[in-house]
Amino acid sequence: MKRHLISAADLTRDDAVLILDTAEEMARVADRPIKKLPTLRGRTVVNLFFEDSTRTRISFEAAAKRLSADVINFSAKGSSVSKGESLKDTALTLEAMGADAVVIRHHDSGAPHRLATSGWIGGSVVNAGDGTHEHPTQALLDAFTMRRRLVGADAGVGKDLAGRRITIVGDILHSRVARSNVHLLHTLGAEVTLVAPPTLVPIGVEQWPCEVSYDLDAVVAKSDAVMMLRVQRERMNAAFFPTEREYARRYGLDGDRMSRMPEHAIVMHPGPMNRGMEITAEVADSPRCTAVEQVTNGVSIRMAVLYLLLGGNEPALTAGNGTSTRTEESK
Repeated sequence: MKRHLISAADLTRDDAVLILDTAEEMARVADRPIKKLPTLRGRTVVNLFFEDSTRTRISFEAAAKRLSADVINFSAKGSSVSKGESLKDTALTLEAMGADAVVIRHHDSGAPHRLATSGWIGGSVVNAGDGTHEHPTQALLDAFTMRRRLVGADAGVGKDLAGRRITIVGDILHSRVARSNVHLLHTLGAEVTLVAPPTLVPIGVEQWPCEVSYDLDAVVAKSDAVMMLRVQRERMNAAFFPTEREYARRYGLDGDRMSRMPEHAIVMHPGPMNRGMEITAEVADSPRCTAVEQVTNGVSIRMAVLYLLLGGNEPALTAGNGTSTRTEESK
């Protein structure tokens, strides 16, 4: 593992599989009465969030605490940032407080890269979403969910997603989740197809390692996983489609479209959902939808990322000599 996790494109196949396999070990911790490992005791992880977030912030906080790290939650609202403090001065403050890792979500694309390469802080930087650029841990938890559902939890260890067909539907233009997933799933050997209205497809998408379609019905029947994306109205400054009803009719996933998917195929959503627009309640609440499962898997993935960046590359639950590491439960 490198020192930082800024982009899913930075991960090799071996890097990605190592994270997924480590997350599989971390998931076993969640089944214990006491869900803690002493791995990062004495380390400090800062959640530096300049944008609103529920799932990602809580997930990173839970992951760090389960690894026994000290956690500092920083929100731009109510901080010196609202008074005009720069990212540099905020970073220097965190460095002075001894932050070993900074998990950053920022409304500007490139902010995590700037933080990682500026020399302002000496710890690791994890990108928790930057503008419309990337969200690598979301792509990792999505791949982890796919591998568990399509291959199996135990059977999937050491394996990638070679040959799997993944369809990502919706607001590709504003989606950092889509960008990270395209890079990571391609690295893991999957075939990715993007489906969206022409107005919500980014310029230069032909350079991405994926196919593009404007017809959801044409690809849904041959997909192993269909990932629905939220229409991000907060990032839109124009009308990208006529009406919500028109969008739902052409690019929404309802029970009829889901019934045409292969029997083993799954429905995914990174959240939050706009029920009735990109996904109907019938689909969102069906056993084939993994939205809640993705949240659970997000904690395991983020535990794996923090462990590998700060703890080392040895197996998470076994010491180098093959004996189990001491957990909070066994003390």
